[in-house]
Order: sequence, then C-alpha cells, then structure tokens
Amino acid sequence: MDRLPTTDASPTSSDPAPRPETPTPDISPSRGPLTTVAVIGLGTMGTGIAELLARAGRGVREVIGVDISESAARRAVAALETATARAVRRERMTEREREEALARFRVSTDLRAAADADLVIEVVPESYDIKLEVFTALDAVVRPETILATGTNALSVTRLAADSARPERVLGLHFFHPAPAMRLVEIVSSVLTSPAAVAAVTALARDLGKEPVALGDRPGFVADGLLFGYLNQAAAMYEAKYAAREDIDAAMRLGCGLPMGPLALLDLVGVDTARTVLEAMYAASGDRLHAPAPILGQLTEAGLTGRKAGRGFYTYEAPGSGTVVPDALTPDPADRAPVAARPVRVVGVAGSGTMASGIAEVFAKAGHEVVLAARTPEKAEAAKARIARSLGRSVTKGRLTEQARGETLARISPAGSLDAFADVDFAVEAVVEDLAVKQQLFAALDKVCKPGAVLATTTSSLPVIACARATSRPQDVIGLHFFNPAPAMKLVEVVRTVLTADEARATAHAVCQAVRKHPVDCGDRAGFIVNALLFPYLNNAVKMVQEHYASPDAIDAAMKLGGGYPMGPFELLDVVGLDVSLAIEKMLHREFREPGLAPAPLLEHLVAAGCLGRKTGRGFREYAKA
Repeated sequence: MDRLPTTDASPTSSDPAPRPETPTPDISPSRGPLTTVAVIGLGTMGTGIAELLARAGRGVREVIGVDISESAARRAVAALETATARAVRRERMTEREREEALARFRVSTDLRAAADADLVIEVVPESYDIKLEVFTALDAVVRPETILATGTNALSVTRLAADSARPERVLGLHFFHPAPAMRLVEIVSSVLTSPAAVAAVTALARDLGKEPVALGDRPGFVADGLLFGYLNQAAAMYEAKYAAREDIDAAMRLGCGLPMGPLALLDLVGVDTARTVLEAMYAASGDRLHAPAPILGQLTEAGLTGRKAGRGFYTYEAPGSGTVVPDALTPDPADRAPVAARPVRVVGVAGSGTMASGIAEVFAKAGHEVVLAARTPEKAEAAKARIARSLGRSVTKGRLTEQARGETLARISPAGSLDAFADVDFAVEAVVEDLAVKQQLFAALDKVCKPGAVLATTTSSLPVIACARATSRPQDVIGLHFFNPAPAMKLVEVVRTVLTADEARATAHAVCQAVRKHPVDCGDRAGFIVNALLFPYLNNAVKMVQEHYASPDAIDAAMKLGGGYPMGPFELLDVVGLDVSLAIEKMLHREFREPGLAPAPLLEHLVAAGCLGRKTGRGFREYAKA
C-alpha cells in the first residue's frame, strides 16, 4: 500500500458508511472474542496473515483484506484459493473446510470495509507516516472498542499509540514469515496499552495455534532485535572482503545448524527492510553494531533489495524467485590458477581429548593412516578407546559395518610422543586452548615433522600466526577449525595467515574434501566466521535479560519459533559453557575494540559465581545432577 485505500473498486467488497464519533471505549477484561478481523495491506505478509485467519476458523467468522491495489486484493484471494487447494490435496483439510475458509474471506480497496472489525492488523510499508495515516483514518471508521494492531518490527508502537485517538487500544502484533507456518507471535504493549486488549489478542493468537510472547516496546523486539544485529555484522564481514558470501552463509548453516545463511536471509527479508530496522535499532541503542553496514545502503539505493528485486547479495532467476543463478561473484574453480595440493597419506593428530579423538576418527574413517599422539602412551590408548566406543555406536545405529569399524581402528596408531610424527604428511594440533602450550607444541612439531608437512591448529580463538611464528616454516602453518563433535559436523574453517603458502591452503582444502567436510576460507582474526557472528548475538541475548526486557524462556522461544534456530541462545550458552563464552567474548572485544562487544556484566557475574552451565548443573537454568 502506497497510500490509504479510500475508494472501492473491488466487486467483492462492502462499502459501509462512515461511523460518527463515539466516546472513548471501556475495553474490559470480559470483552468477547475477536470474531471479525481486518488486515490492512495485502503484500506477502498481509496475505499470509489473512490466510492464517481464514483457514483457522476457530472463532474467527470473517476476515477482511484491504489494499489500495485491486491487483493485490485479487492476488490475496488467489493465494488463499491455491493454499487451501494444496491443503486439500495433502489431506490437511477437507473440501468443506476449504469452502468455509474461502467464504470467510473478502477483500476491498476501501478502508471503510474494516468498520465492523473487532481487530484490525495493519501490515503496510515500514514508514511511520504511512502507518500513522492508516491509524488516523481507522480512528474515524472503526468502533470504539476495536483493537488496532501494527505489524511493525522496527517502528515505535508507543509513538503510534500516542498519536492515535484511543491509545489504550493500540498494540504491536508481529507475525513472522511465512505467517501460516511460523509459530511465534510477538505481542508488544506500549505504556498506554490496555491489559484487556493484550489479553484478547493473546487469546486469539493461541486459538490460531501460535505461541504468543508478550513484550515491551523497543525496536526489533526480541527476535528481530537479536537477528538483525547478527545480519548486520555478516553484511559488514562480507563488505570488508573477509570471506566470500558463499562461505559466510555455509559457515553459519553448517557450523550453527541455521536454516539459512545470513546474506541469503537478508535477501529474503529485503535489504531495504533490514536497513530500516537497523536504523531504528541504532537510533534507540546508539550501539555502533546496530549502525547499518554501508553496503546495505548502497544496495538499497541501487534497487538491489534482494529476492523481490531479483538481485541483492545474490542474483536470482527472476524478481520474487528464490532460485539463485550464477553471477560475476560466483566462484568458478576454472578461473583460479590451479595450485597443486601436497599428497597426504599419513595424518598426525596431537592431543587426547574429545576433539582430538573426533578428528582422528574422521581421518581414519576416510582411509588415512593416523598417528594419535598424547603426552603418555596411556592417554593415547585411552583416546583410541574413545574412538572405538564412538565407532561402536555407529555400528549399533546401522551407520557403519563391523568390518569398517575394525578397519578404521586398525589405521590408528597411538603414540606417547610427538616423535611418532616424523613421517606424517599433515599434522593437526588439538590440545588445550592455551597459546603458550600451542606455541611449545608447534616448536616441537617444527623439529620433528619432515619438510613439506602441513602443520594445522584447531584453535577457535587464538591467533594462528602466533603458532606459525613458533616454527621456522610459517608458510606451512594453517588453521583448521573443526566443530564439535567432529565426526558429525560438516564445517571446517580454513584459516590462512599472511604467511601461509598457497600450497598449504590447497592441501588443507583437499584434505577437508577427502574427509567429506565443507571447507570455508577466512582470515586470521578473532572468531573467524562462526564465533565472530555467533557470540555477539549470544551476548546481546544476555543483555536483554540483564535489562529485564524478556526472560530466557521467552527469548529462547522467540529464536526457535520465530527464527528457526535449533536452540535458543540460553540453551546454547549453557551447553557451550558460560566460561567458554565469556572468554570468546572478551577476545572479540579485545580484538575489535567495539564497546557493543563488551561482555554483558550478568555473564561475568554468573561465571564468577561458578554457574557455568550444564557442566556445573547451573547456568541460566538449573539442571538435574547426573
């Protein structure tokens, strides 16, 4: 909607007369259910909300879709027809239920069609002036007790309420795309909103099968407040040419289990929309991490706003399509001068912990001879025994044969000294995350390993160059950051220092591909890709709790139900360990010097109290002792 729908050219609409001015309503807790709902703005989100309401049929008797565009109104009707027909084919609804849903929905190009609505949901463009114009017009049209809901995710609900004739009936109702599928609904109250209005809308959301989360008014609310800061940092990372767009997206999908990479998600959401949300967040917080990355403005001004335009960070088959097509930035192996990888037959793994055992298992299963070295022969044997148990579980689950288990174990040679690395082609260090320990180990590898062997560190937070400088061959040193558990996680961050040779990088990529891992390239800076994007997001979630904006349960629900995340931030913090998280956040703050990256005091207090998460039985939640 570009302007208010003031004339009705739709044959399916009604045209009630304007209502006279009425006294301020008394929205009492005993008010009836919301049976007639109007949706103003029939773009993608508005159409989805209208479909959800029409198909639900749980107390909602009539749904009125209003848009200034006749074609948008017709598309909304067609979309409901298509969606319900598909549901019938899939046996998710009967033909009679489909007919009832279609009968409940009518469209109009006249705002006065919403006159009898109990609830009006506006989903017009994210412009305060447009939304205020809609709300002002609705004040003259709807009944005194009608609840007015804004679908904004960036603008001030309080400001809209204050400028309305009846602020007590105004609230935010933020659905997530696609509205019929996504379970989360954020219900946002201003200081002026009547509790009875919130209660009525909350009851409707539950009737629709949604999970409502009640929140106060701040830009982005919970889900977008956390999501858009993360998306902004990903855009800045790409703009700085730290990593390719494909590598950034693959890293977050494979390393964190997210349904989409951040740059692909920006294209889906709309680059212009993201910029608007971030500008509102920055205006409220003053946090430079919320200041929109310049590339967002550049793409917006160029009209490259994502999928809807056919081009954003990626190029699409057509405007509105989700099919990515190659463009000038698409990697083409044929365009890169080939660099020969060094042959790798024997791999050395230094360490005896979970990560070292997992990496040794990965290489051995792929057919490599593996030397597993620990500080003592007993520790090395214990590490091999851990691998044997892991392989045994794979056999039990039918993922591995008993013969393959035996062959894999036969390829692993435990050793109590790094001297056993004399003939390895590729050495992987997986010891404690302590720079002095790692430097000492690399100095030893430098003396033991043959010339041409690639030396890799699995560090997730320490500078790879510091390990490289502990050797006389820094050109052969590279970062190879596996994710835990190594046998299951597909991602490996390949971290190149300013001294790493092309051959060493090519060898690292070849090794990753040989063991069926997905390598992504990045430079040697704090956090690499995944941790640099993940931990500021976790830190911001802690700040929300610290500021009493939302509870850990509400935030976890918002990110799982609204963002499709496999775990909420507080579930993840407790699994990772609050002490580990704090150490990474301190490292990021130290490297980038951004005030917004400073660890939340609440996190520091919990760590100081010994509440480290699942491993201590208490973190942000309490856990039963094993």
